[in-house]
Amino acid sequence: MNVFLWIVQAIVAAMFAMTGVQKLTQSEEKLATLQGIPPNALRLLGIAEILGALGLILPAATGIAPALTPTAATGLAIIMVGAVTIHIRRREPAAGVVTAGLFALAVVVAWGRFGPYGS
Repeated sequence: MNVFLWIVQAIVAAMFAMTGVQKLTQSEEKLATLQGIPPNALRLLGIAEILGALGLILPAATGIAPALTPTAATGLAIIMVGAVTIHIRRREPAAGVVTAGLFALAVVVAWGRFGPYGS
């Protein structure tokens, strides 16, 4: 189960790192038209996503404060609750399904690392 959790952590971290970098590197005009959310809020979310991605991997990998790994997973799951809500309100079912899947994976990591397979 520990190997499975590491694989899930890596997938979730990669997805959040990619979306976080995307939110930080796109122009404000493109962010405003694509998301319908203020660009500064999206940049803040991008920073949170990158930090969450790092928090999924580094604490458990280094053994320094490994309790931060499930905490990061919980924080990313909370972000995804908001994202699912936005996609539902905007009637974007495909994006909502992907977002709900990331939510579920983050919850699996939080459960596994807080519970029986904590580092």
